[in-house]
Amino acid sequence: MRSIWNGAISFGLVSIPIKLVNATESHSVSFRQIHTEDGGRIRYRKVCELEDREVTQAEIGKAYEDADGSMIPITDEDLSQLPIPTARTIEIVAFVPEDRIDPLQMGSAYYLAASGAPAAKPYTLLREALKRSNRVAIAKFALRGRERLGMLRVVGDAIAMHGLLWPDEVRAPEGVAPEGGVTVREQELDLADALMDTLGEIDLDDLHDEYQEAVEEVIAAKAAGERPPEAPAEAAPGKVLDLMAALESSVRAARESRDGEEAGAAEDAEVRSLPQRKSSARRAPKETGGKKSTSTAAKKTAAKKAEPKKSTARSSAGSAKKTAAKSTAKKATAKSATRSGDKAAAKSTAKSTGKKTASRRRSA
Repeated sequence: MRSIWNGAISFGLVSIPIKLVNATESHSVSFRQIHTEDGGRIRYRKVCELEDREVTQAEIGKAYEDADGSMIPITDEDLSQLPIPTARTIEIVAFVPEDRIDPLQMGSAYYLAASGAPAAKPYTLLREALKRSNRVAIAKFALRGRERLGMLRVVGDAIAMHGLLWPDEVRAPEGVAPEGGVTVREQELDLADALMDTLGEIDLDDLHDEYQEAVEEVIAAKAAGERPPEAPAEAAPGKVLDLMAALESSVRAARESRDGEEAGAAEDAEVRSLPQRKSSARRAPKETGGKKSTSTAAKKTAAKKAEPKKSTARSSAGSAKKTAAKSTAKKATAKSATRSGDKAAAKSTAKSTGKKTASRRRSA
């Protein structure tokens, strides 16, 4: 890999000669500007405003535009002699835990390659010290005309450096969060947790740039004189009226997708059981045409079978009523008979008592 900067790491009194190498690369497709009428390239010519002529790259330098519009020339020699210690040195100023670094500050990534055999031993020493301490190094360095902040960490057997923004270059998130009090229910949080558990983790190596692939397919089709592939029609996004329903649908879709891609993977994920929603009963659709549906015929047959049972029940009820009436009449007759018998017995008892009393008086 081609180095973009040569210097040294300053680690206390230890100096480690290194070369700075880009750790990332862009795979995006680049386009050229053309004249749409004839396909001719559009190029930009660098022209001197004073002489009104095109100049070569060797004739071009740097300058700072002052407030009044005047130009102050700045040469590469001026920049190389800046009175700062980081002009050609990555100066380590502190060691901190990695979680102290705000990801918002992280920028471009570089690899630090040991420059020559003498750098191997101190380079390895710094790498192993970073590993054992579980910390990262904070450093200052100068690159492309300005002093920058960096973070050194271990990646495999190499030391990587992330360019960091200065703290005052990171904006505060004022006016970004929703205004007003928004309440989130526990059930909604549980569903969100279930959705995260269902989606699970992913190997970042499996992700790829689908947009770039689509652009390359379009270029290949047009180069072959074929019609470019058409994009599938996208469904119009609807408004989410029920957050709970949307979360449940998302969990369901994630489970189905996971089951389709990876057999048994959904069983390994810890997903909370969701409350079953009551589903409304659906009526069976009626068949059209001359034939009657099976359900309708069954209903009529059941109705016919039920009719005699109803009549039987009615007759039984009538018989029961008649029997109860007869029983009541008998009871009433028996009561009246008892009453008549009691009266007759009372009269005979009275007569016999009177006779006995009269005979006693006569004998006396």
